[in-house]
Amino acid sequence: MAKEIERKFLVANDSWRSQATSATPMRQAYLSVNHDRSIRVRTSHDETAKLTVKFGSGSLVRDEFEYSIPFEDAAEMIEFAVGNVIEKVRYTVDVSGFTWEVDVFEGAYRGLVIAEVELKSVTDCPPLPDWIGREVTGDRRYSNQALATERLKPELVHAVSN
Repeated sequence: MAKEIERKFLVANDSWRSQATSATPMRQAYLSVNHDRSIRVRTSHDETAKLTVKFGSGSLVRDEFEYSIPFEDAAEMIEFAVGNVIEKVRYTVDVSGFTWEVDVFEGAYRGLVIAEVELKSVTDCPPLPDWIGREVTGDRRYSNQALATERLKPELVHAVSN
């Protein structure tokens, strides 16, 4: 069983952009959600797609299963989205042996920028780059699931990173 262990932060400034090693436009939609599980479909570059099933209510560690699926199937599944379809560009930034994923949201959440770092262990302690702001790992308002399925909260887009 695959485990997802990640920390999530608001982004304080754009200085990460000069270090970005890739940019991937994404669309993602939740097909089914519950308090402790979700099914998500995501497309990348309008070419590839994955179906992801997550279990667990923890904000730091969850069980995750991910499968490649035909892009055409994913595009059709997105039409069955629960709530909003998330649109974003995901950038990767390598810092001190850790890969940070910086999500720059578009569409309904244009202006929101969140950085995630996946960990191998809950005891990993990556150095925080100077462009990292307030940690929001335990703040469910910033989960992609909440952004997609709950009422749009414009104040999240203009959150101040402290």
